[in-house]
Amino acid sequence: VFANPIRSADQYFTVLARDNDQDYTRLGLAISRKAAASAVQRNRIKRVIRESFRHNPSELPAADVVVMARPLAATTASAELGISLARHWSRVRRKCDAC
Repeated sequence: VFANPIRSADQYFTVLARDNDQDYTRLGLAISRKAAASAVQRNRIKRVIRESFRHNPSELPAADVVVMARPLAATTASAELGISLARHWSRVRRKCDAC
């Protein structure tokens, strides 16, 4: 996924995607201690990402998707992170369709 990905970024997340050979989307999470210092913050961010991923299956193409958190995500409300992720899913879908 890291080699030649489709990229979408904002102040909370960087999303990388690359087509796969399966009929479904796979999700990878990269939440570093630099992005969220405590385990509680990292786990909350992971829960928000997984929930958004599950609730938006039609927005995602058959691809491998890696979501990397940025430091601002640790202090932002979960609802706002969900809105940000929904925008990322639609951007990734649009860019993957153009490939």
